[in-house]
Amino acid sequence: MGSPRLMVHLVAAVVGLVIVTALVRAGARRTGVPDPIALLLVGVAASWIPGLPDYRIDPDLVLVVILPVLLYCAGFAASVPAFRIHLRPILLLAVGLTLASTLVVGAVASPLVPGLGFAAACALGAVVAPPDAVAATAIARTIRLPRRVVALLEGESLFNDAAALTALTVAVTAVTGATSFAGAAGEFLLVALGGVAVGAVVGFAIGWVRRRVLHPYTDVVVFLVAPFVVYLPAEELGVSGLVAVVVAGLYLGHRATTIMEPGARVVTGAVRTAVSWLLEGMVFLLVGLQLRSVVSGISGMPALQVAGVTAAVVGALIVVRFAWVVLSEQVAGTALGRRHASWSESILTSWAGMRGAVSLAAVLTLPAGFPQRDLIVFVTFVVILVTLLGQGLSLPALARRLPSARNEAGEEAKEEARARRLAADAALECLEEIERENPGREPVVEQLRRRVNNRMEDARESLEAASDAFDPEGGAESAGRGGAVESVAEADAEGDEDDSASSSEGVRETYRRYGQAMLVAERSRLLALRDAGTLGEEAFVRLQHELDLEQAALTVR
Repeated sequence: MGSPRLMVHLVAAVVGLVIVTALVRAGARRTGVPDPIALLLVGVAASWIPGLPDYRIDPDLVLVVILPVLLYCAGFAASVPAFRIHLRPILLLAVGLTLASTLVVGAVASPLVPGLGFAAACALGAVVAPPDAVAATAIARTIRLPRRVVALLEGESLFNDAAALTALTVAVTAVTGATSFAGAAGEFLLVALGGVAVGAVVGFAIGWVRRRVLHPYTDVVVFLVAPFVVYLPAEELGVSGLVAVVVAGLYLGHRATTIMEPGARVVTGAVRTAVSWLLEGMVFLLVGLQLRSVVSGISGMPALQVAGVTAAVVGALIVVRFAWVVLSEQVAGTALGRRHASWSESILTSWAGMRGAVSLAAVLTLPAGFPQRDLIVFVTFVVILVTLLGQGLSLPALARRLPSARNEAGEEAKEEARARRLAADAALECLEEIERENPGREPVVEQLRRRVNNRMEDARESLEAASDAFDPEGGAESAGRGGAVESVAEADAEGDEDDSASSSEGVRETYRRYGQAMLVAERSRLLALRDAGTLGEEAFVRLQHELDLEQAALTVR
């Protein structure tokens, strides 16, 4: 058992990381500097402060705690319909490009560094292979990338993480001599497919539990333990726990509308956002803090050799990604008569290859004594910094110059306004059915009908406005729902004038019951639109959140 003083120092170090991460991210938002770059630079600067504690993190902590949570949160928020529509290009990027990048980097780096070896060089390749969609989104938040590009980046970032980290595990095992590198392909398929199976089974079991959890805070507990409930059994069975976590997150996120109560979705959504926001920031900050020790670790190597291998790895990653995307989307697509991507989309997909939190976390999992570990960590850091600064900062300007990215915002605004109108139609249909089955509630019915008609008019105006131009601060998102909360009092006041309508049931209770039924109808319509691929995941989550807040307000009043 550790001494109390050691425990105090550990807690103080963790609290310091949390505080600095929050302050830097808040400052970056105000100054417009991308969060990943700001955190990295602050970490680098702080690493040279005399007397600062040596922030070294246990690789097992990264692999067993941080990565499963990050991947689970990302999978939970991803769009399954978009993934299904773009399945082939996503898998080509997530698996094919990841493995190609791993092997190319291995082939390029191994002859440049004496004593590294091909297997250890492939471990470097696996670390830097997966681009990070979170980093791309953070840097390009001022623009709106084409929806197809966003879908590819999100899908790729989920499964390329799992593919790269599985490849990293195989490469590390090959270095230790536990297996031959020639048998890595079969082992990769075994652990990956096994992870898919475990993730599906455990995810279904967690979904069964969540259907029976009615308290929002209990549901938060289920959410927090879910990544580990999925990851640990998979690892015990010898398959990829990271693949399992992604699969379970996709399933549970897609089914959240039907297996979670509205209040639980509101609370869990806030917790998920806060946890992923904090962990991602801490990972960037931690690696920046380790730069001084990394630089001291390579101090005995010739500077020209370090610069050469770093430049070779960065160049290989950029060239391989561009060549892979062009060949798979343009050349092969044209040859097979199935080209679905424009050249603008292919260029944006190729250039949005920023490395981020997953690469930073993965490189920390390399065990002590691994061949050229300090050099690998240094090269990984430089790859992330160069891609974030170079590709990331130039991505907004590139997107603005390419024609296919210009009209996406207006189309998405029209899509959301159309979804609001269709949801309001579903609410009116539900209200009419209720009125036919339960006559004698005219004050309540008329009040609800007026509220829905107002929302329909707002949605109609937003749709017309989006057809002309798109305003990021207004448009479809500003379409007022009108809310049922304030209407309760109005309906109650009208109900006081009609004692016959309130004799068998209070007007307030009637309003709640009818309003909740209408919200269920609206939610079902939005769910159908999302599953059909006519409503994007981001808009669906936003609209569902509004419904959840309104239903929660109806419940507590």
